[in-house]
Amino acid sequence: MKGQNKLFVAIIIALVLGVMIGGIVHIQYPESAESFSGNIKLLGTIFIRLVQMIIAPLVFTTLVVGIAKMSDIKMIGRVGGKAMLWFVSASLVSLFIGLMLVNWLEPGHVTKLPIQDAASAADLLKTSKGFSLEDFVKHVVPKSIFEAFATNEVLQIVVFSIMFGIALANLGDDYAQPVIKLFDIIAHAILKMVGYIMWFAPLGVLGAIAAVVATNGFEIFKVYAIYLRDFFFALGILWLVLLIVGYFILGNRLFELMKRIKEPLLIAFSTTSSEAVFPKLVEELEKFGCNNRVVSFILPLGYSFNLDGSMMYMTFASIFIAQIYGVEMTLGQQIIMLLVLMLTSKGIAGVPRASLVIIVATCSMFGIPPEGIALILPIDHFCDMGRSMTNVLGNALATSAVSKWEGQLDSPTEHI
Repeated sequence: MKGQNKLFVAIIIALVLGVMIGGIVHIQYPESAESFSGNIKLLGTIFIRLVQMIIAPLVFTTLVVGIAKMSDIKMIGRVGGKAMLWFVSASLVSLFIGLMLVNWLEPGHVTKLPIQDAASAADLLKTSKGFSLEDFVKHVVPKSIFEAFATNEVLQIVVFSIMFGIALANLGDDYAQPVIKLFDIIAHAILKMVGYIMWFAPLGVLGAIAAVVATNGFEIFKVYAIYLRDFFFALGILWLVLLIVGYFILGNRLFELMKRIKEPLLIAFSTTSSEAVFPKLVEELEKFGCNNRVVSFILPLGYSFNLDGSMMYMTFASIFIAQIYGVEMTLGQQIIMLLVLMLTSKGIAGVPRASLVIIVATCSMFGIPPEGIALILPIDHFCDMGRSMTNVLGNALATSAVSKWEGQLDSPTEHI
């Protein structure tokens, strides 16, 4: 716990230093802001790449071992069914909260933002044009497991791992045990690497924050204050709902869980990447007492199907753009939009800035000018901080809840 607290303090210090350094560059040396931003951002890039390096092997080995050790196909179906029930319910609640609050607060009606040039959104518009059912299927079903590993397509790795794990479970102990033991050792070795990589987190946080403040300065906070205020208020409501449900299921152990995952939450908030904390989250949930088989089965699924923060952001941002352009949407249209987002958002967690890609595709579908995405691009970084942190909370609660329902939530273990 001592080492954990040291890392937590180091991340907080890095966060403050990042804001200060970025602010000094923005005010004193504005002509160098862009080159400084590009260079210091490399610290964040190094950290994210180190984490991405271990995600595919970690998901593969833990999921295969988790399923193969279950050996009971009925148990796999039961755990998977409970997980999907949570994912679908949480997604619908998140989308609905976003829809309800954006209509109530109306940030697009009270904020006078300039209609920006769509050039900054050109890449996203280009990316989203081909989004279809065919693309969704391609994101889910792997053509080559090596390609899925190379591109970190988590959902494709999950599909292959589940099939491979079930095959191993049905192969018989004589054949399966050596393979399961090998993968178990690899998974533990990768988790050991997590400890080393996490000490790069403060540098990653420093780089990411300093870069965005140096480029945009503090003015950006003022310009978009209303939008950010309303979005984070909506996120607060979502957190309240998730924590109340968590308390009903976990009781007082919810506070212990929050203490355990404070570091992953902070790293996700600072680096805007829920992916960056996946290995650390696996480690902390197992220490909390969640069964390692349940963790290794549910958490990878959650990263594709249970992105509560991103879900809420999609309805919030889509209606905000409609409000800015004065596009009136009936309640019926908004509910259809909610259901469309529910379906199209699944399985694209590996796509960079996935939420924005989906928002653009949805806006086009409902007659909202898709170039409106350019309005929220400058502050997407700050919104991404909140939604990444919420995604981590949602997945930690889902894994803990299913462990409890399965009677597989043990007393916590300390790190040795």
